[in-house]
Formats: sequence, structure tokens, C-alpha cells
Amino acid sequence: MSRRLRRSPATPTRRPVNTLLVAALVTVLLGALAQFPAAAAATYVGPGAVTGDTGVHDPSMTKRPNGGYLVAYTGDNIGLKTSPDRTAFRNTGSAFPGGAPWTYAYTNNGHSLWAPDLSYHNGQYYMYYAASTFGSNHSAIFLATSPSGDPGTWTNRGLVISSQSTDNFNAIDPNLVVDAQGRWWLDFGSFWSGIKMIALNPSSGLRADTAIRSIAGRNGGPIEAPYIFHHGTYYYQYVSFDYCCQGASSTYRIMVGRSTSVTGPYTDRNGVALTAGGGTEILAGHGSVHGPGGQSVFADTDHDILNYHYYADNGTPLLGINWIGYDSAGWPYVY
Repeated sequence: MSRRLRRSPATPTRRPVNTLLVAALVTVLLGALAQFPAAAAATYVGPGAVTGDTGVHDPSMTKRPNGGYLVAYTGDNIGLKTSPDRTAFRNTGSAFPGGAPWTYAYTNNGHSLWAPDLSYHNGQYYMYYAASTFGSNHSAIFLATSPSGDPGTWTNRGLVISSQSTDNFNAIDPNLVVDAQGRWWLDFGSFWSGIKMIALNPSSGLRADTAIRSIAGRNGGPIEAPYIFHHGTYYYQYVSFDYCCQGASSTYRIMVGRSTSVTGPYTDRNGVALTAGGGTEILAGHGSVHGPGGQSVFADTDHDILNYHYYADNGTPLLGINWIGYDSAGWPYVY
């Protein structure tokens, strides 16, 4: 936030400074910075300590009703991990160990399924996930449910929404949102015309009508991985700006906007609409943390939790977990 000033040889000797004025300006500046704890920091805080099997991409984490945590992430047939304490993680296998042939038309017969969204409702786990190939919007979002979340227990509930090359959106990166009135929505999208939202039928988890709402966008620029989290009087729309999947050269960063309505309009801290490219940065690359993004958020007993992937110096994607705090204006920050 500072600019280095260079004085030329012709610069005259400095004049006396009004120390009272300087002191007053410093006080005002420090007070302003206190309202923006994340942005004021020279660098962002590092991820919290995690151990065990922490290799992950596009993680989604939820609390298990019988204790511990379940994580789903991008991988062959959707990878799964469990943790008893949000610190130690172990791999448990894949959601579909026998494969997911209903997705092959969108993956060119590949097995990699993307960006699952995991949550627990009505006595079972719901998992929305995407099938596509890199750089294409011939894509689809599917739903699966499971009573336990264990590998091999997931039942395919069918196609939720798809996109084709003739569409102006991309049906990947799903996120289930249950609003304060109990209505179900699906937040999704990547590049093209940005982030979209559709209504879901809570009874089936599938699409309720034909309407598609626009939630955020960068005029075709890189925006994806939407996640809406309700806290207090606001719905917070988290998104990832810029580019993932390039190892330590990835430029992903996590942005946020908010709205009092789940369907928007969402604006950033400066009042810029997310549909007009707005977004307030809360986490970006720093030190040996490269390209943090692909995030999800959930409320735990101690804090609201941000989980995401980032790349190590050697390009390995790893699990990142941080606490979320809220400043006096209600804007989230990572610590």
C-alpha cells in the first residue's frame, strides 16, 4: 500500500514537518486499516496445520452427524477423505469405485470428475459434481446421495443441468445453497458469461424450473468455483478469480461479495456489482502458498471455516484450512 519515492540529485533539502499533523494523519490511517484486517496485512496468514493425506484439488468439507469430517474432491470417480478432528486426514477411496458411465458423454470417457459440493440434509449426504473436459463448456452437473458418505454407497440421482458449445455458460463447479426460507438453489459456473443460479426442488434435489439467473461475471474473464454462505443478515458469494491448474504458477485468488438476498444482487466492499467484475479479495498467493482457490465454507462449532486448495513450491495441490472472521462492517477475512 506504499509507494517508493525516489529523490533526484536536484531535490531540495526537506522542509520542517508539522509533527502534530503527521501524528493525526497516522492515527486516521491506522484506524482505517483496522477496518480491513486482511487487506492491511503485508502477507496473508498461512493455512492451518493439517497432517496425513492432504493432497487435494477443489475440496468440499462437511461435518458428519456422528462426529468428524468428510471431504470430497476432484479426482477419478470423486476422491474422498475423512478426518476425526479437522487436522489429520486419510484417504478412504472414491465415491464411485465402479466408475460413473453416465458421465462419459461429457468426459470423453475419462474418469476424472470435478469440484464436488458436499453437504448433509434430510439424513443423507448430497453431492453435486461436474463432468467435463478442460477448456470446454460441453459440461454437466450431476447429483448423487449416500446415507453414510462412504465409498461405493453413492447413488446416482441424475442430471441436474448441462451446457453445450452453443450456450453462454459452463455447467461446472456446483454449490448447493439452502436459503433462510428453506428454498434450494444451485450456484455454478466458470468463465464464459460467469456464475449462474437455478432453483432446485428440495424433494428431489434436481432442477425446479427453467430459469437461469446471473450472479457474477468478469465479461468472459476467469471466474469460477462459486460458493454462497449465509452468515448473519448476508449471503456471501465466494468465487475464485484468475487461473488454477498451473502448479506453482497458478494465479487463483479468493474473492467475495455479499447480498441480503440469496439471488443477489451481490456487491463487493466498494459497492461494485459482482456481475460487473466486482469482488473483494480475501486470500491470494503468498510465500509458498500459490494460487489458493476452489474454496468452500462451512460453519463449525468454533469458527466459520474456509477450505480450499493451493499449490506448494513443487506444484503439488494441498488442502488449505483457515478460520473466517468478520470485521466491524461485516466483511469476512481469513486468519
